This record gives sequence, structure tokens and C-alpha cells, in this order.
Amino acid sequence: MPITRIYLIRHGATILTAEDRFAGATNVPLSDEGRHQATTLSQRLAPLNIAAVYASPLDRTLETARILAGPHHLEVNPRDGLKEISHGHWEQMTRHEVEVQFPQEAAAWDEDPYTFAPEGGESGLAVTARALPALLDIVRHHEGQSVIVVSHKATIRLLLSSLLGFDPRRYRDNLDQDPAALNIVDFKDPVRARLMLFNDTSHYAEGSLNKPESAEARLSKWWTH
Repeated sequence: MPITRIYLIRHGATILTAEDRFAGATNVPLSDEGRHQATTLSQRLAPLNIAAVYASPLDRTLETARILAGPHHLEVNPRDGLKEISHGHWEQMTRHEVEVQFPQEAAAWDEDPYTFAPEGGESGLAVTARALPALLDIVRHHEGQSVIVVSHKATIRLLLSSLLGFDPRRYRDNLDQDPAALNIVDFKDPVRARLMLFNDTSHYAEGSLNKPESAEARLSKWWTH
């Protein structure tokens, strides 16, 4: 069976990225920095033979996907299953604000973000249940082809955890995703996947492979304490 290659990409930076706020379901646009990141990635991927481009329907992912699709003269196909995790009533709050206003929820999320969800939000399990079928449907429809899929930080980490057999309860601490990061996953079939490249930002961040950004402020308490 021919290999299907998925270029799994996080959207570029947004106007809320620098503030590190919970904004999974918040429809925020790319910042100028995010557009630059996506443009440099589009130049990197331009020589490739890309069959299709899919994206979450939020503005930041659609804009990133359109920039990436431009050199290939392709339309972007929105897929609801690829949306970011919703943080419910935490949306647009900082982590510190959540810990002060909802300490019990914050502690439960820190302990197990896979099965816990804040009020009105989603668990990691719920995201996996909608995102994984969406991705595998794309794989089935593009056997032997190369496809761009633009999604979000938590969603991509949950997908990779599921595909590679990682403990999904630790997805926040064990995996990271920078803005406009490139991941490459090869599928022999929808059941068997191999990660070929992870969280690569060399298209816009010189030396990024040798000097990864510190994620300490975003990790759970068991890591930092």
C-alpha cells in the first residue's frame, strides 16, 4: 500500500499568543508575526506535490491554511473535527486567573487534562473522539498522496498521542507545539502511522532546533514542583 504523508501544522501566532491565554474556542485572527511564520512555511512547502489542504474552521487556522495553499492553487477544506479544545468558562483567561478564580478545576485539570473538562469546555478525550476520525477520514480519501492539515496546539498533541500510543494524560507535559510548527506523519494505512518530523520551526526560527523555547510556564504542577 502506498504511503500517505500528512503535513500536520499548527496555525501561526495570534494576537493572544504572547499573553498565553486560554483561547481554544475563541475566534482570534493571526498576528503579523503569525502571517510571517505561515508565509515562510508556505515557501518551504511550495516545491512539494500537495493534493489537498484541510483546516479547522476557526479564523487563525483558515488564514494559515490559505497562505499554505496559495503556491499550490488549492482551496482549503474546513473540518469541524480539527477545531481546538474548548476551555469553557476559562476562555480568554490566563492560567493565573484560572488558578485564582477556579482553584479546584485548575487542580483537577493539572492532574488529568485528558478526562477532566472545565465547566462548558471539553476534555482531551472528547477532542480525540472528534479529531482522530476526522484525520483518519482524510488519510483514507488521499491514499498515497501528500496532504496539508492545519489544526491547533492541543488537538495536534492529542492526535499524536493517540497515533503513537503515548499516555494521553500527559500530552501537555510530554509534547509541545510552537506556532506554525511542522509535523510530518506517514501512514501506511489508517491504523499504522510513523512520526517523521516533530514541532519543526526552522523555516522561521534560526537555531530553533538547537534552542527550543522553554515551556515551563505552561506545564502542570507535578513538572514544575
